[in-house]
Amino acid sequence: MDVTWTVKYITEFLGTAILIILGNGAVANVELKGTKGHASGWLTIAIGYGMGVMIPALMFGNVSGNHINPAFTLGLATAGLFPWAQVLPYICAQLLGAIAGQAVVVATHRPYYLQTENPNAILGSFSTIVSVDNGKEESRNSGLTNGFINEFFGSFVLFFAAIAMTKNYFGAEVVQYATSQGIDASTVAGKVQLGSHINSGLAVSHMALGFLVMALVTSLGGPTGPGLNPARDLGPRILHHFLPKSVLGEHKGDSKWWYAWVPVVAPILAGIAAVALYQYLYAA
Repeated sequence: MDVTWTVKYITEFLGTAILIILGNGAVANVELKGTKGHASGWLTIAIGYGMGVMIPALMFGNVSGNHINPAFTLGLATAGLFPWAQVLPYICAQLLGAIAGQAVVVATHRPYYLQTENPNAILGSFSTIVSVDNGKEESRNSGLTNGFINEFFGSFVLFFAAIAMTKNYFGAEVVQYATSQGIDASTVAGKVQLGSHINSGLAVSHMALGFLVMALVTSLGGPTGPGLNPARDLGPRILHHFLPKSVLGEHKGDSKWWYAWVPVVAPILAGIAAVALYQYLYAA
């Protein structure tokens, strides 16, 4: 879809907000005391986050690329697949979208925040918390190490699989052949000619992203959450920091800023590495 960059920024804002509403909304439903989904289990969270990625992908994949993740935006830019001039606006839109989405989660769950007595349950509905952290100083080093390993490899799998599914989808070879014949698949005329060959493959690849995230949450989500997305973690953590106890309850607790760099730095490094490996193997 041919739209202006301004519309793409707005789309990244909306896509990230939807991700947080569906993903952290599921976490809040499971973790907060008194909700109808309280203690319903990890699979509820996995489904919420899977849908949180799949729905925006189907809505906006053809508009902004549906990055909804600063690490993916940076990874694409370092590989020359996204213009550097648009990186900062995209990241700002994603971060603001994450904050806005979390604000919706707080607004809809406020009575249950007030009932919840576990600070980690409250913060966990905003941002990631490494499971080995027991609140004592000595657990932080092991928490940082374990969290970084988990976030890096989880993010690597996410980004490598995401770019492979959206570039190597069934039908991609038709685009390659058409390009060699002088047909530009990015134009309206090109899409009319090729649509019947590629649209179903693209749709399936975007749906598969949601199932990929479900699998990652169930397989690698135990140690940290996981975050896999700097905006998804940092935006809500900022909101948690500034919201008063009158909103989140007397047991709000701290925002664990000592850990906050891990779900930002690890996904960014993983995103760069994953896209670089894809380029080396399949685009050389």
